[in-house]
Amino acid sequence: MREIKSDIITNTIKQMCISANCVIPDEVISLLTKSLALEESPTGKEIIQQILENDRIAREKMVPICQDTGTAVVFVELGQDVRITGSYLYDAINEGVCQGYKQGYLRKSIVADPLNRKNTQDNTPAAIHLELTPGNKIKFYLLPKGGGSENMSALAMLPPSAGLDGVKKFVIETIKKAGSNPCPPIIVGVGIGGNFDNVALLAKRAHLRPAGKHNPDPFYARLEDDLLNEINNLGIGPQGLGGRCTALAVHIEAGPCHITALPVAVNINCHAARLREVIL
Repeated sequence: MREIKSDIITNTIKQMCISANCVIPDEVISLLTKSLALEESPTGKEIIQQILENDRIAREKMVPICQDTGTAVVFVELGQDVRITGSYLYDAINEGVCQGYKQGYLRKSIVADPLNRKNTQDNTPAAIHLELTPGNKIKFYLLPKGGGSENMSALAMLPPSAGLDGVKKFVIETIKKAGSNPCPPIIVGVGIGGNFDNVALLAKRAHLRPAGKHNPDPFYARLEDDLLNEINNLGIGPQGLGGRCTALAVHIEAGPCHITALPVAVNINCHAARLREVIL
């Protein structure tokens, strides 16, 4: 049994919060650079250039990419041969979020109650998703999720008769309705299967994949490309001002489901697509 101290977890999460909000993943920069060459609209090209310049300044000066530094979404893959000493795992993670958002001068966006709306002042609690895995390591994914893109997410419980065409139609209609709100060019996470509660989680988990990396299943990889092409034919364009590059990538995650159902969820990520991964 391997022991990991909770203060190591806290410090790890703190550093991930600061880094994720200030340094865009290289894969996203690469996709933005490619989209610049593909964009046909002069206004769209200028917007992508401004996004890349903003990302460069944020990286060099270690300042937030965007004023909305998001909900701290934390996925934890906990090895069953790990024993955490010190404080409770969730407390250690939330303390890391608290320290990271305060020390990194990141905006605190979490309210303790959805109707009373009192800010917690430290961006906690994080949205934590825990999975028990084999081995003696812990893997953390941190996905700071901004409100503008998260608010454009959608879920549908389709009948199986809707089939592939129904899934595609729902995804495209969701992006069309979102328009400029999620700050395109976007990355689209799609969950297919499961049930009401975990299809949304599949869509969120799709964002843990490096930006632009295809689903390993050739069928879903082709579907990702098909959806990306259809989305970029909508004409929404960068920041919704028209153009070719509405989305940078589509990521699909699929899971088993009941014979009577075809759940589908869409979770949109803005062009920042903030993500960090650490293994302890």
